[in-house]
Amino acid sequence: MHRFYAPDIASTLELPEAESQHAIRVLRLTKGDEIEVIDGKGNLYLCRIALAHSKRCGVEVTECRHEPNHWNGKIMIAVAPTKNVDRMEWMAEKVTEMGVDRIIPLLCRHSERKELKRERIGKILVSAMKQSLKATLPELDEMTAVKKVLDAAELPRQRFIAYCDADTERKQFEACYRPDEDVIVMIGPEGDFSPEEVAAAIGHGFVPVTFGESRLRTETAAMYAVAACHALKQK
Repeated sequence: MHRFYAPDIASTLELPEAESQHAIRVLRLTKGDEIEVIDGKGNLYLCRIALAHSKRCGVEVTECRHEPNHWNGKIMIAVAPTKNVDRMEWMAEKVTEMGVDRIIPLLCRHSERKELKRERIGKILVSAMKQSLKATLPELDEMTAVKKVLDAAELPRQRFIAYCDADTERKQFEACYRPDEDVIVMIGPEGDFSPEEVAAAIGHGFVPVTFGESRLRTETAAMYAVAACHALKQK
């Protein structure tokens, strides 16, 4: 069954224009056809098309059920966008498919990319959410400075910073991660975090970690962190 995203479906009973166009013009769905609609808040609506209009496809809700994420504990990554934006977009897509609750684009001293088209990334997250059969859309923050992340009041107790400098004492991520608890992992830019940023993070309770012997690209490290969280939850 085809799945669509409509954040206001409960109140409007209509698909957004882009989704309406895809349903009616591309998929050629007609009145009476059954579809699934998710609102990005964890709710799945089984619907029947009532108005086959390419700009405002109207629906009748036949059933609504809550579909929570398949993992316990929130997974948050604060990651510095890569100079090549395609790599950042690919990472955002893949961690959404695996399962992530929040993505914080991180502005660091050594960041080569200081701006990010949040709207474009948001569309990629929506597509990945639908493709992976999830009903909850990950939060996507604005570009945020390291200090602002560190000073945030809502940070989970379980905090890690992935750092490449071997002179800093680091722990294996798998050895200190506690499954099913909220977690945030900070991952720096291609030039890595500055020593001052690492010191500030440690001062705010972040534990320096490594993901193994290989030196990973920024986007690879972000995907590794999310994949490791899920793999360790299943042990």
